Amino acid sequence: MRTQVAIIGGGPAGLLLSHLLHLQGIDSVVLERRDRGYVERRQRAGMLEQGTTDVLRESGAGARLDREGLVHHGLELRFDGAGHRVPLTDLTGRTVTVYAQTEIVKDLVAKRFEDGGDVRFETEVLDLDASAPSVTFRGEDGVPRTLECDYIAGCDGFHGVSRPAVPELRTFSREYPFAWLGVLADVPPSTDELIYANHERGFALHSLRSPEVSRLYLQVAPDEDLGAWSDARIWDELAARFATDDGWELHEGPITDRSITPMRSFVAEPMRHDRLFLAGDAAHIVPPTGAKGLNLAVSDVIVLARALTERYANGSETLLDGYSDACLRRVWRAEHFSYWMTTLLHVDPEADAFARACSGRTWRTSRRRRRRRRRWPRTTSACRSPEHRRETRPSCSGGPVTPPVRRPGSPAAPAPAAASRTAAGRARPARPCPAPTSAPPSGRPPDGAGRPGGPPAAPGRSAGSSRRSGGPAGPRPRRRRPVRTSPRGSAPSRRPAPSAPVARSVTAATPSPRPSARPSARPSRRQRAVVNAPIAATAAGLCA
Repeated sequence: MRTQVAIIGGGPAGLLLSHLLHLQGIDSVVLERRDRGYVERRQRAGMLEQGTTDVLRESGAGARLDREGLVHHGLELRFDGAGHRVPLTDLTGRTVTVYAQTEIVKDLVAKRFEDGGDVRFETEVLDLDASAPSVTFRGEDGVPRTLECDYIAGCDGFHGVSRPAVPELRTFSREYPFAWLGVLADVPPSTDELIYANHERGFALHSLRSPEVSRLYLQVAPDEDLGAWSDARIWDELAARFATDDGWELHEGPITDRSITPMRSFVAEPMRHDRLFLAGDAAHIVPPTGAKGLNLAVSDVIVLARALTERYANGSETLLDGYSDACLRRVWRAEHFSYWMTTLLHVDPEADAFARACSGRTWRTSRRRRRRRRRWPRTTSACRSPEHRRETRPSCSGGPVTPPVRRPGSPAAPAPAAASRTAAGRARPARPCPAPTSAPPSGRPPDGAGRPGGPPAAPGRSAGSSRRSGGPAGPRPRRRRPVRTSPRGSAPSRRPAPSAPVARSVTAATPSPRPSARPSARPSRRQRAVVNAPIAATAAGLCA
């Protein structure tokens, strides 16, 4: 027997690769150890990224996906008794679709048989040779046969025979101290979007398979006894971990399937040896928290299909030579995201009380900071003079200044015309806003305004005035740090006053800026980045 590409494994990766090669006129044979019924029934991932759905539609295998798939534009992170929605589409411009892997396998198997493809179930691979590419297998009749080919694609999963055939393989792995108890229930979902819940008793996930079927997960120990979890215990634990302060209710119903899934991270590199190429779970495993497993496998298949198409169309092996590096770049990004999201949302049973307290405070602090940022809008003013505070000085145009929005309980800002006081307690009269000077000072006018042959000065501003501030050009005076305001209900904190007044030379023409009490400043850019990092990273990672 001979073919162009021998594909070991009849899961979604192997079937999709065979389908994509068929569209390019490349022959392939798929060898699957399990029977067709088992392959179409086993429960696996159910959330597809937009890149995966686009490939299925463009290849002609997405008709049922468009009819039955549930498109989501966001997800919910739930902790501390409250939910926080992450708008994926608003943040990334992409969507995710809930469509079970079992349905994808059914669609691809039907498509391959419809196109006359060679898919062999209940076929055990006995040996393979990557140098002189060939695969020895035993079919349903029990007779060993050899399939000669040009290339071999190992899509047979973590426990397959393809990866052990790669010599000098480097592996990286991590076993997590928890697992998932997954249940499939015949009950309408309690939510329209996925819910990731962080609770002191462990992680919980509310997913869905269809408008009538719910998929739910609980964090348990890796050696948990499945028989110890009755239906009532599962629903009680789910209700406790999903509970919110607003009375959200979890719909309960009959559980039709349950299993415990261990969690691990694993990467094997390189993903190519001679004419053998690894794809999907045969080369990498990610924890299911980030929903990256199936989508990574589809990404590998797309890269491999393009490389094989280039090889048979133009005779070039450039893409084949770069297959491993191209795939591993994306794999490691997904591994890092999945590891980060897993450790963020789960409760580590090996962590001490200090680590757990720090983890809980991180969630609560982020929540308070987001509320504070929404409550304190930025103040604005018409006056742009650098020598005057926007909150306490009238505008240069003579119009009123927008009053600053201050936090309830914080000390009010001084009135615009009220006299301020120096650090030594001496009264100081309020300074009016200086009028722009008519004569240009020494220095180069901005943008050549007012110079011979240059553009004319802007209306309402002299040739030597500053474009930004409207005042005289030249070096801007040093702006002093504003006085910090203490927490609500307390007096503003100031630096200790000097023991004796210090004489200063003050002229009316160049008044020195003085700090004035002002409301507490908004969180800095770095603080906002720290607060938004989990949500932004989650959105970007799920839609990558």
